[in-house]
Amino acid sequence: QQLKVLANQSALIAGFSMVVLVESNIADDINSIVLTFFGLIVAITIALMLVSTLNSTYILVAILRYDCVERSVPFDVFWRRRCEADWKVALRAFSVGVPSFMIVVALVAWVSFWNHPSRYYSASVVTAISIMLTIYWFSSTHRKWGDFLLMSEARILTRGMSFAAESKAGGSSEGDDSSVDMRESLQLSSLAIGELTESEMKLKS
Repeated sequence: QQLKVLANQSALIAGFSMVVLVESNIADDINSIVLTFFGLIVAITIALMLVSTLNSTYILVAILRYDCVERSVPFDVFWRRRCEADWKVALRAFSVGVPSFMIVVALVAWVSFWNHPSRYYSASVVTAISIMLTIYWFSSTHRKWGDFLLMSEARILTRGMSFAAESKAGGSSEGDDSSVDMRESLQLSSLAIGELTESEMKLKS
């Protein structure tokens, strides 16, 4: 499901970028530097999103061909050896492609409003909104989820540490201090430390 979402979102942004490149009304007297930079950023955005889409699609096809009956190779081993590296490339490409797309939005405003009398005001508003969204992306969304989603042991650590926390329930404060030290020593996001889900409780029992 994660692969489908990533592939669909990447393809959507790549399509938007292609439409921007094709449908933009470019003035004859536009600054050559602005035009060159605009074409460069659009091409980079499309390339990044295509890498993300294609990697996710191929990984999904490979997973669908995995033998779920005999399981001669455990799925965890199959994922780590065949899929995980490409998944990280796809996710990184998407993470870079999003702010790149926001730069495209800012540049297309300058290209479209080039001959308009109030181009500086109109393009500046679009540019300011794009900059604010890019800052939010890096300071909040990417900072919160980027490293966590790339962490191959995130779910395993969540389960292991949850079991440990439950076994020490009602214990002394020393157990609480050790769990905090463990989180700090492993440099884990706080998102990686959670309670057991209902299904995990059933599996444990």
